[in-house]
Amino acid sequence: MFSLAYLAENLPGGLQAIPRGQVEASKALGLNTPFTLGLIVLPQAFKISIPSITCQFISLFQDTTLLVIVLFLELLGISRLIFTNSMFLRPYSEVYIFIGILYWVFYYLMSLGSRKLEEQLNTNHR
Repeated sequence: MFSLAYLAENLPGGLQAIPRGQVEASKALGLNTPFTLGLIVLPQAFKISIPSITCQFISLFQDTTLLVIVLFLELLGISRLIFTNSMFLRPYSEVYIFIGILYWVFYYLMSLGSRKLEEQLNTNHR
């Protein structure tokens, strides 16, 4: 719920970044309010908001380790279950390195997806 409150502020921040002239230009073209929002304002606001939304999702994924406090299973909680197994005689560092690599892969995939989405929505021609 806490992260949803932050996430709910990302798109309004993007909406505030859209110049008023965009709406005025769409009105001059004769577009009504739903078309103005759907075709002009929201795509630009979403494009502006992508980095902050991605950052929020990465932060939310990092915060899943806090779930151990309320006894939900997550990556570090699963590692503790592995350590309690009597058949596991390896050093603990292997498990933590594997979890670190797993977190890195998830973060990298999220940022890669964000970059691809930004490239698809890029309207700046070079």
